[in-house]
Amino acid sequence: MDGDQLDNETAYRLIIGSVVPRPIAWVTSVDEAGRVNAAPFSSYNYVATDPPMVAIGIVRRAISGAIKDTARNIVASREFVVNVATEATMELMHRCGQEFAAEASETEALGIPLLPSRHVRAPRIALTPVQMECRLDQAVTLGRGTNTLYIGEVVAFHFHEDVYDGRRVDSVKMRPLARLGGPYYAALGEIFERPMLRKPPGGEGWGG
Repeated sequence: MDGDQLDNETAYRLIIGSVVPRPIAWVTSVDEAGRVNAAPFSSYNYVATDPPMVAIGIVRRAISGAIKDTARNIVASREFVVNVATEATMELMHRCGQEFAAEASETEALGIPLLPSRHVRAPRIALTPVQMECRLDQAVTLGRGTNTLYIGEVVAFHFHEDVYDGRRVDSVKMRPLARLGGPYYAALGEIFERPMLRKPPGGEGWGG
């Protein structure tokens, strides 16, 4: 089927079912009144290493077409935090995906503990083993204007000692959560090892 002939609902269903598994950015942001918003997004990945950058795709609300709270906060403050969702935080993270009133704080409503950030106003979620403080580099409107890609420079990394030894992040111990199509999530599952065929930046995994 041709992509340009699909309605938005069908295109969404097909692409989220095909592009799997997807890492989840559990994003914290702050509005102009100082309220903390926390919301999960699975249209997310890293896009640069020099400097480190991540990108989050946020779609407008389906019925009203209004910009979502996270997107509005990012544009206004130019700051946000990406907290890595894990198996242990799945239930709280999932509940943050429901519709909350604009003036409500998910972290307060759900009792999510927070930690202060060093460089941005948005706090970090204390329950997650990896948090990245970000400053907005650019917002790119995509396609017909329904989707916007928010690209942030990571200005600080925070790691729990259980998943970081001072050089490498242990992805297995982190137990990250991924999104599949429909109502499904996934864990890492079986892991396969193969030798590195190209030397990556910093030589991670290269040689003995």
